[in-house]
Amino acid sequence: MNPGRRDLGAFGERVAAAHLEAKGYRIRARNFRCREGEIDIVAEDGDCLVFVEVRTRRGDAFGTPAESVTAAKERRLLTVAKAYLQEHPDVPANQRIDVVGVELSRGRLQAVQHIEGAIADRELG
Repeated sequence: MNPGRRDLGAFGERVAAAHLEAKGYRIRARNFRCREGEIDIVAEDGDCLVFVEVRTRRGDAFGTPAESVTAAKERRLLTVAKAYLQEHPDVPANQRIDVVGVELSRGRLQAVQHIEGAIADRELG
């Protein structure tokens, strides 16, 4: 990943974390990595563990950030979420995967879109 994309992604993750905290979420981990991949944010929303994929975009010419989550990315997120659950057995029994889209326009924050339960899996929670 080139430095510009990495910086954009890191900015989006900071915005998303602040958004979640403002909604009362407790951040447990940022950038959880394992052999299977990475999850941007792991948080708690009451009695629910939430895995968060952050998508950051400049402009909406190619759709919203949330629309950029492919089926392959969904499968990878589910796999990484399950790896997190194996490593951390002390988590809430309920889990879900959310997507937070961060949209920028001309270098300024345009919108934050939070889709709860965006990626469903019966085995996860």
